[in-house]
Amino acid sequence: MCLREAYDLVRVFPCDSVANAVYRMNDTWLNDIKWTDDGLLPVIAQDAASGDVLMFAWMNREALALTVQEGRAVYWSRSRNKLWRKGEESGHVQRVLDIRLDCDKDVLLLKIEQVGGIACHTGRRSCFFHRLEGQQWQAVEPVLKDPDTIYQVM
Repeated sequence: MCLREAYDLVRVFPCDSVANAVYRMNDTWLNDIKWTDDGLLPVIAQDAASGDVLMFAWMNREALALTVQEGRAVYWSRSRNKLWRKGEESGHVQRVLDIRLDCDKDVLLLKIEQVGGIACHTGRRSCFFHRLEGQQWQAVEPVLKDPDTIYQVM
């Protein structure tokens, strides 16, 4: 199912909870996924234009349903034990252009447009900025914006 079809189905069947609307429209697609024992799914966010891997995160069923409904990445924070919409504090939203499930149906790939060009909380374009050189990890990508200015209290 593409994002547009999911959105159209939810519009036809409005309800109080967006996630419940997505579940009610047909949860077969969610049931086809091999979730971890704790109900999570590993997710890779990839820049749709360049193909660069920008970040890795986790989703639960509700996060994936909301991602489909809203057309933007919604993840599950294991450290905070709650949903988080990528960019809700930083403004660095991930617009989801395509969703792919791997051959084993246990890893998700989001092809995204990264608003603002920064995916990492460190202020870098990608979370994968450490490269192994010899036997040491080196930061090889520049900080595009100081994280203190990204996450300052409004």
